Amino acid sequence: MSRNWISLPRTEGEASRQAHCDLPEGTYERELGREGFFGPATHMYHRHPPTGWARFEGACKPRAFDTTRLGVFGPSPWDAAGLLHNAHMKLRTWEMPQSMDHLVRNADGDELLFIHSGSGDLYCDYGHLAVTEGDYIVLPRSTLWRLESAAPVRMLLIEATGGSYMLPDKGMVGPHAIFDPAVLDTPAINDRFLAQQDETEWEVRVKSRGEMTRIYYPFNPLDAVGWKGDLAPVRVNWRDIRPLLSDRYHLPPSAHTTFVANRFVVCTFAPRPFETDPGALKVPFFHNNDDYDEVIFYHQGEFFSRDNIHPGMLTWHPVGFTHGPHPKALQNAFEQTARGTNEVAVMIDTRDALELDRRAEPIEWEGYVKSWTPGDRK
Repeated sequence: MSRNWISLPRTEGEASRQAHCDLPEGTYERELGREGFFGPATHMYHRHPPTGWARFEGACKPRAFDTTRLGVFGPSPWDAAGLLHNAHMKLRTWEMPQSMDHLVRNADGDELLFIHSGSGDLYCDYGHLAVTEGDYIVLPRSTLWRLESAAPVRMLLIEATGGSYMLPDKGMVGPHAIFDPAVLDTPAINDRFLAQQDETEWEVRVKSRGEMTRIYYPFNPLDAVGWKGDLAPVRVNWRDIRPLLSDRYHLPPSAHTTFVANRFVVCTFAPRPFETDPGALKVPFFHNNDDYDEVIFYHQGEFFSRDNIHPGMLTWHPVGFTHGPHPKALQNAFEQTARGTNEVAVMIDTRDALELDRRAEPIEWEGYVKSWTPGDRK
């Protein structure tokens, strides 16, 4: 049987006619929405900032982690530090200390690499692909791969457990908006790929059902001479992304979706101009996104909606309280001194509650929850 949300749009008391614009004087707008900005929503107009809390008692609170404080990593992606996970997504971070001397295969789901720093050469079933800072690389489930680099490479690894990465439906703006599929790069069977093929023993480390298996070959199994088809790793750099813009309306985070997986999405916040309409909000609006946990990894730039955040940090806002800008950013809600943002960040919104991994506990910034309290933001 088909079903529909109960829909009865109405207005009570003082309210704006248009979301995120021309707020009643002296009020703060809060969006209460379902299904990650795609379902029904109501906009409340408050006398006080909805994040003006005095304190939290309990685990449901804003949390922040500094991944740059993590110690030495092992030589394999399977040595990466777990940060957050649920049944459909695993988020890890890894600094590759040296070129990999083995191959890996993730049989548990597609893997998305985001290169936070460094550059190198990826070799996989499909060929060779040069990678660099700011690259997203989608590796289909069970792709065999390794990475070479003359210097350490730091990255995020986002596993779509039991699922696949796809592109979002771009609706009325068409398939070429945000980034044209033509900018997606795929590995090449080139001279560098053919040159690494040899007849020496190679180790393959396979992760399947969370367990490790080692397979040994008397030759390099990356020995393809060609391929055809429409399943392959792809790469896109954040610099290839051209964000959707509106001079008169602050777009929701969903407008910045880069990849869609089973029960979570990956979005990219790239530099963009601020809104210019005098009545339009110029900072992220307060919202209760009550169906999705929100995770943001800060890659580079100045993060205009957050205080005391630097590249390499990660914030986690579970469901259950209002998400919104820090007080300093709120001062510029309707008037910005700069022409636009210069931040680059990766956001992951998960439909199912996340759990914190043990290795993330020592790198938590305990004072983050207090950073919304005036006079106590350190």
